[in-house]
Amino acid sequence: MSLLVSLKREAWFLMRDRGLLSWLLVITCLSTFSVWSGLAEVEQQRATIERLLIADKEDRIAELAKQSDWGSAAYYSFHVTYDPPSDFAFAAMGQRDTLPWKHRLRMLALEGQIYEHDAGNPELALIGRFDFAFFAAFVLPLILIFLLHSLKANERVAGRFDLLNATARNDLMLWRTRAILIALSAASATILPMLLAGAASGVGAITLFSAAALVGLYVVFWVVVCVLFAGWERSAQVVLSALVGVWILLGTILPTGGRLIVDAFVPVPTGADILMTQREAVNDAWDLPVEDTMTPFVERHPEWTGYIHTGEGFDWPWYYAFQQVGDQKTEALSLAYQQGRLERDRMAGLISLITPPALLERLLAQLAQTDLRTAIAYENRVRAFHAELRTFFYPMLFQQQAYDAGKLTDLPRFVSGGAFSRVAP
Repeated sequence: MSLLVSLKREAWFLMRDRGLLSWLLVITCLSTFSVWSGLAEVEQQRATIERLLIADKEDRIAELAKQSDWGSAAYYSFHVTYDPPSDFAFAAMGQRDTLPWKHRLRMLALEGQIYEHDAGNPELALIGRFDFAFFAAFVLPLILIFLLHSLKANERVAGRFDLLNATARNDLMLWRTRAILIALSAASATILPMLLAGAASGVGAITLFSAAALVGLYVVFWVVVCVLFAGWERSAQVVLSALVGVWILLGTILPTGGRLIVDAFVPVPTGADILMTQREAVNDAWDLPVEDTMTPFVERHPEWTGYIHTGEGFDWPWYYAFQQVGDQKTEALSLAYQQGRLERDRMAGLISLITPPALLERLLAQLAQTDLRTAIAYENRVRAFHAELRTFFYPMLFQQQAYDAGKLTDLPRFVSGGAFSRVAP
């Protein structure tokens, strides 16, 4: 009963605190802006995918109408692959800001096409996107620090500290109650815009509850830190400086230092290395003996062992064979790149256990399906689709079948989620 009375008294006191109400308004506005920014980006990406799919189909139909052989049909037809944002992606854009989520492919050497993507915004790459995850992980703790650092110090300065302790039945409960109410208010102002946007976007209840719980636990962590420092018998300025130092340590120094350590211990080739290696392999194939191309190709596709190319003049089957051999020569490098990134991500996950801001961002990105593993899964779906294209065209090319545009109705088409439909081009 005494706890309820204490909560009512402190709630009434805080409701008359204009400073606190102003900060809560700031939190609500910033959280709303971060959610709106994420929703706008998600809508833009979805609209981009829709435009690409329409333009891709029109372009492919127009190009295929001009062709008269299978090699040209494969060469001039482009195919859009894409990874649409999830309903909850607005809260944490994650790797979608730095890694490609759409490609326009041809049936040429693939690995270079995967790692050759649109240039990103360098300023965005430097400062990151102001989405809900960034706001909750990095901005909200600063506001909580400003709200809670002077929990006792201001009362000491005002000369009310001893009086409040004397009149309270439990002085420790007094400060804890005040801190809890401030934290609940700040957490509610932060979470409510995200929940409303998620519900309007059709996000599942489990996902929204998990995100709200993560943010709530994160707020609890910072409240505990702030209350511990607020009990320090020092001036408010000293307590504030110490808390900001903790924020810088957990939010900047440890994650940056951890990344440097991970990068040093897990060397990873770059996408540019793969791109250059593949281009050199493909370009060199023009001047190499035919056997140097066809031998490794038929090892992967023994069904075409009987194919013979004299080496005189241009030949489409030989051309696509050395395109695939270019991919084969970069397989080890590409696999090392993928495994290295996953290992770095795993180690970064371990380091995030001691850096709560980074941990919260990672967990929200996982809920939003914008983490590294989701991005790599999309890359692998692109590879699987490209393999489908080769499976479709190789029999026509190597069996030297007569060109029949009607067969193009079975041309594979990329569909989100990894399935491939065979529909009209």
